[in-house]
Parts: sequence; structure tokens; C-alpha cells
Amino acid sequence: MLRHIRAALPGEDLLYCADSRFAPYGNKPPEMICQRSAALADFLIGQGAKALVVACNTATAAAIGFLRERYALPILGMEPAVKPAAAATKTGVVGVLATVGTLKSAQFAALLESYGKSVEVVTQACHGLVECIERGELESPVTAALLQTYLQPLLQAGADTIVLGCTHYLFVRPLIEQLAGPEVILIDTGAAVARHLKRRLHETSLLADAGQSGQVKFWTNSLGEDAKQVISQLWGKDVVVLESPGQ
Repeated sequence: MLRHIRAALPGEDLLYCADSRFAPYGNKPPEMICQRSAALADFLIGQGAKALVVACNTATAAAIGFLRERYALPILGMEPAVKPAAAATKTGVVGVLATVGTLKSAQFAALLESYGKSVEVVTQACHGLVECIERGELESPVTAALLQTYLQPLLQAGADTIVLGCTHYLFVRPLIEQLAGPEVILIDTGAAVARHLKRRLHETSLLADAGQSGQVKFWTNSLGEDAKQVISQLWGKDVVVLESPGQ
């Protein structure tokens, strides 16, 4: 998600806080997700954030309404790309890879009600996959085996379009493409959210002046010694990662 925002908004300063100590959110109760989301929002606003992107499908489903009632600044969320997937499928079967929290949410049920009636939607909860990605295991045998297990029922059902319903899953997209095959289309909402963010900043007169070169700052609350190394790996180059206090 952050890469999409950087590509769409090269002039903006971006603040990224990884809630690694409490990840994954997929199996957490909504009350805890709201609490964590508010704590992160308070921290980022304290660092000067002028808008917030909840870069997590599960946190969006559980906490986006709560956050919008609590804060006055623009707040954008994520949702599985069921609508574009339904339009793209040729077999009429759409697969969705997501966390348990996302699949059980009212938000996802509403997406199916609105856009999934004309197609068959096959869902798959991906237990353990976020943890692999958080450890930086993007191409490990364990990650590949998990993905093979989770993709098999979708492909057997005839899915030719698969929704990546968790922002973590973008980091293993090359592996998913390899396992699913070239005839399967993978869809996520990263680029669409980045475009929406740009529009919102323009509409609210918050967009940075053209020609600026924005910086990216990273924080993590992880207790793991390799957390900073993993964030650099996921971002694609070495970065300075600060510890987020009081998180």
C-alpha cells in the first residue's frame, strides 16, 4: 500500500507505523482493533499526519467508523476488491484470500451483497500467512506450502480471478502468481486507494505543492531484533526504522 501511495504522491511526506507487536489483526476482537487503531492514529497525528490511511482490510472493517467519529481529518480504509474482480472474471468464479476477521466482517458481507450476486465467490482464510510475511519469509518453503494449500480450493472451484484481501499479501504476490499460473488474474485495491487519497487531499486543499520531494519515515513497536531488517526488506531498500514510544 505504501508503495502505491509513494508512486501516486511523490511530493508527500509519508509516516508509516508498523503495529508488529500486535499483528496479525485477523484473529483479534473488534474492540482490541479499535483500541490499537486509535493508539496508532494518536501517534501519527502527533507526528504531523494530515490524513490517515488504514492500510489493513481487517482494521478497516472493525474500526473505520470509530476512527471517523473520533478524528476530523480525512481517513481512508481498505476493502477487498470484489467489485473489479466480479467484472474481470470470465469463468464467473472469483476467489478471495483474506484473514478470518475480514471474511467474517459486515463490510465483506455487504460487498458480496452488492457485487457478488452475479458471480460465485469462493473465500479462503489464510491462517499463518501474515506471520510468515512479518518474519520476512516471502519465498520460503513454509510460505509456499501455505499458499499452495490456500490456492488449491480456489483453483479447483474454477476461479480465474483472485482478490488479495489483505495488504500483507502483496508482498508474496510473485509467489502467488507463480503458484496460480499466468491465466489467473490477481487483484488488489492499493492503486485505487492511492488515487482516492490524492483526490481527497486535493479536495481538502491538503495536497503538497507540485515539485516537492517527500520523505518516508518508519516506526515499529516490534520486540523482535530483526524487525527493522524485515521492514527494509519489505520496502525494498535499507531504511531507518524508529521505535514508536508508548505503543
